[in-house]
Amino acid sequence: MMPPPKKEKTKEEVRKFIEMVAEKQGWHLHPDKEFLEILIEGLTSNFNTHGYFGCPCRLIEGNKEVDSDVLCPCVYCVPDQEEFGHCYCGLYTTPEFHATGKIPQGIPERRPEEQWID
Repeated sequence: MMPPPKKEKTKEEVRKFIEMVAEKQGWHLHPDKEFLEILIEGLTSNFNTHGYFGCPCRLIEGNKEVDSDVLCPCVYCVPDQEEFGHCYCGLYTTPEFHATGKIPQGIPERRPEEQWID
């Protein structure tokens, strides 16, 4: 287990982080503002508990090495976007998906089952 960070992040700092990632990658954020807030709360909680941005839609181990595949944006983000237009939790969407005006829906989990926490 990693020790919690020396300085906790606020939801506003996390929002700035995901906005920066989206802008740099040319992505959009989840269009449902209420759901986006839930994702931001999850990222904030994961950072303040574990010291890193673990994916807000998955259970994380609390060990950065074990969770390395689900550090936001996770390694499954781009393959999910290429196939479905958005990542697993819908935090990041492609410009093409965003242009449809649709809300991200559930998609299959790509993370191998041995990585899941029981």
